[in-house]
Amino acid sequence: MKLRYRIASGVLIVLALATTALALVLSHNSACEPAPAVSGGTENMKAIVHRCYGSPDVLQFEDVEKPMPGDNEVLVEVAAAAVNPLDWHFVRGTPYFLRLLTGLGAPDATSLGVDFAGTVVAVGRDVKRFKPGDEVFGGGDGAFAEYVTVAEDGALAMKPADVSFGQAASVPIAGVTALQALRDIGKLKPGQKVLINGASGGVGTFAVQLAKSFGAEVSGVCSTRNVDMVRSIGADHVFDYKQEDYTESGQQFDVIVDMIGNHSLLKNRRVLKPDGIFVIVGGAKGNWLGPVMGPIKAFMLSPFVDQEFVMILAELRQSDLNTLADLMQAGTVTPVIDSRYRLSEVPDAIRHSEEGHARGKIIIDVQ
Repeated sequence: MKLRYRIASGVLIVLALATTALALVLSHNSACEPAPAVSGGTENMKAIVHRCYGSPDVLQFEDVEKPMPGDNEVLVEVAAAAVNPLDWHFVRGTPYFLRLLTGLGAPDATSLGVDFAGTVVAVGRDVKRFKPGDEVFGGGDGAFAEYVTVAEDGALAMKPADVSFGQAASVPIAGVTALQALRDIGKLKPGQKVLINGASGGVGTFAVQLAKSFGAEVSGVCSTRNVDMVRSIGADHVFDYKQEDYTESGQQFDVIVDMIGNHSLLKNRRVLKPDGIFVIVGGAKGNWLGPVMGPIKAFMLSPFVDQEFVMILAELRQSDLNTLADLMQAGTVTPVIDSRYRLSEVPDAIRHSEEGHARGKIIIDVQ
């Protein structure tokens, strides 16, 4: 027994030491490297870069080499970009396990930003679908820059003529997330009741309008100052979370799309119909397990209940961007813009996003 006890104790000590070592490695922030010298023989552009993890203060507005399109790529001159929570997660490198993908100590990729809208200025020799002069919007690595390259069959679509570059730039991540959450995960049908928790945010403002376009009865949850705005974009009912708790309302919903995660799954079960679907978008703040605790609990709960609890990881698809473009062109969906910043002011824009009070989308005017 003593030998078994010693072996078990030894294994536990080794596991504890390994876990501690891994935690130290993942949470370590390397010092910011100086900007490399810009070659005089290349064409350059302005861009936001980050060579280390930290607060938005680590972001630099610098000259970098202008990208050139590959054979199947499109070069876009960026007119506007948009900020997403994803951006400040990459800046800070949190939650720390994200660094297994983005780089230990410092980010492997120094560029930042995804959502953009602009004008095609060059195409690769194999590109057939787009041509110089086309006004487009989509998602690509390094959108906080004057130019970005995107694959022809990637997340790229024609911008509707009556939609501004700023409005179009707001769409990709937030609009596609809302669309896939309602249509693909929530399987929302006409006449069903849907609740959007976080209705005044980037994803929420799209979700309210999309749910209404699907013929659903829409309830939104937001703060007092945003109640009128959420009603104006199509919500049939609005819960002011400072005045009332939707989980105590006695109502039941076919679909709940939750961007906030401020109520337990058990409380949400009370207002979810027996065959309802609960869609988790994002998670709570935290450097370690906070952002994933909701999905973990949902995974553990789902086998024991008839209701579905699912986390969505949206995929930027050209077909979905085209769907959203058609809805904007028809006037069914109108992006809500919170504020606008210049490219050099991206650090301030990301600070504003981190505060969590933006009404709709935060836009970066590049040109």
